[in-house]
Amino acid sequence: MIRYAALFAATAIAGANPAIAQDLATGTDATQQLYCEERQLGYWFYCAEPEPAAREAETTAEAAPTAAAQLDAITGALRELKAQAILDPTPENVTAYIRFQREQLDRASLFSDVWQRALWQDPDLDYTLERPVGALAKRQWQDARAAERDAVMSRLSRRYGLFYFFAQSCGACEVMSPIVKSVATRWRITVRAISTDGGPSRDFPNYTIENGQRPRMGLEPGITPAVVLWDSETRRAIPIGYGVLSADELQDRIYLLTTKEAGDDY
Repeated sequence: MIRYAALFAATAIAGANPAIAQDLATGTDATQQLYCEERQLGYWFYCAEPEPAAREAETTAEAAPTAAAQLDAITGALRELKAQAILDPTPENVTAYIRFQREQLDRASLFSDVWQRALWQDPDLDYTLERPVGALAKRQWQDARAAERDAVMSRLSRRYGLFYFFAQSCGACEVMSPIVKSVATRWRITVRAISTDGGPSRDFPNYTIENGQRPRMGLEPGITPAVVLWDSETRRAIPIGYGVLSADELQDRIYLLTTKEAGDDY
């Protein structure tokens, strides 16, 4: 409403002033500005349009390539030089490829060197503190790990027992049976040996014949030998492994499955 009133008054002024009338006819803002200036009207009377925001230099300038784009360009250049050297193996093409490849090898070596120094200087990044790779540190870690495992195994029989599934016709069972017996005897773990084909075992004479035990435990039937840990508190079967395992491997698996959550040990 205010704007229309201003324009109406400006039109009346323009009738007495040909120059203003010309401005009004051509669509300029001279009439509106004159009217506002004479009456000292403010910004909200639409006397002047707001200044457009200045464009940032970044909107007109081309964006700099990202590090990933630069790396892709290097890879592409290396492939192109290699292709040229293979398809047209002139001394110039082969030399150009070798030089460019050497530059990238130097770049990779520098990255590897800085990587190693970063690990040395920041213990949070050095995984070898958790799993040593040096001979001396690895031996110390293994000794500490074995002591911790043995402490767990010494208390295992209070809560856990073993199901051992074997078959008389299974050659691997002939190897695995004495291993299971030796581990169970060392740590006083009760073993319930179950024959899957009804045949006997020299290491477990007090065996029973399988009668649907594995399906009831939710285990894969038909594979022997199989070692399963039974948790008497939760009434849950914990498969340890199938096939032949060494005594150390069998004990390590029992230790991990009873004391460590997935991901805690890595």
